[in-house]
Amino acid sequence: MERKLEYLTLGMSAYNKTNIHPSTFVLIGIPGLEAAHIWISIPFCLVYLLDLLGNSSLLFIIKTDPSLHEPMYLFLCMLAAADLVVCTTVVPKLLSLFWFHDGEIPFEACLTQMFLIHSCSTMESGFLLAMAFDRYVAICNPLRHSAILTHSVIGGIGLAIVLRGTTLLSLHPFLLRWLPYCRTNIISHTYCEFMALIKIACAETRIRRAYSLIVAFLTGGVDFILIICSYVLILHTVFRLPSKDARLKTLGTCVSHVCIILVFYTPAFFSFLTHRFGHQVAPHVHIFVANIYLLIPPMVNPIIYGVRTKRIRDRFLKLICIRRYAEKIFEIYAFSAMLHPTQSSQKCIMPFSIYKDFWGTYI
Repeated sequence: MERKLEYLTLGMSAYNKTNIHPSTFVLIGIPGLEAAHIWISIPFCLVYLLDLLGNSSLLFIIKTDPSLHEPMYLFLCMLAAADLVVCTTVVPKLLSLFWFHDGEIPFEACLTQMFLIHSCSTMESGFLLAMAFDRYVAICNPLRHSAILTHSVIGGIGLAIVLRGTTLLSLHPFLLRWLPYCRTNIISHTYCEFMALIKIACAETRIRRAYSLIVAFLTGGVDFILIICSYVLILHTVFRLPSKDARLKTLGTCVSHVCIILVFYTPAFFSFLTHRFGHQVAPHVHIFVANIYLLIPPMVNPIIYGVRTKRIRDRFLKLICIRRYAEKIFEIYAFSAMLHPTQSSQKCIMPFSIYKDFWGTYI
């Protein structure tokens, strides 16, 4: 309660110096759970570190392995890049809020954060649709898979998804910028979100809410419908296969994609619906799920594909082995240089050459 009063005092003192367009907003975190912010920050921080490690490793492995330059893995790279942007946009400020009670965020930075979160989340949905299209072509028209999904087509699809997310969401910051905020500048959330800002505006927002609904349907809603349609066609093709083993093997290629679809869309739809229609849902429940929606899918995606895809798993294990081998080599030669300092300049060249040869063999 004391911490909440500090946030309120801080926000109102900054707000009293502004007009209806405040220069800063104040994030208060998860309402009702202020006393537990430190404990909540620990799993959030660990999840963020796993997000960075998993997605960065995934990008590196796919980039350095030519055998993984296939449509599914290239779309997975695009998804990993969008995941990294979303996490890095949200978590540093969230941890600053939880650890140092630094809830202030400039108005322009708040709008920028809101744009990046919503646009990149839209891109994530688009990349999941692109991966579903890849599975549809691979299963329903396997002989033309490589001819249809060429590298130029894959690049064009990725560019179209990025442009769609950027174009449709670029209007959101301007819609919020023109609103008056004469009630308060305190946001009951851990990050700047479109509906959280709409709720504290003191003007008619029906048109803006309608536009947000339309954009959400044209992106996540349409993507989800098309993904369902693609899997209906996939199942129709699979059940026409002659043997049970062939059906199971074909469906096995879709398991990873189906898992990340469920992980992504389940909290996304819950967060979207509760913000607009779930007035009986407790605020701390909604905000907690909203954070899970942004943090958990980026952590789970590399794990799912790492466990399910043998080539990615093997490359990751080799990467770990290389690092351990390099560390041992450097330790040995550092110790040798200490014993024979006069020969250290000549011997120090050796670990780098050995490391380079080992790296070139396995990467």
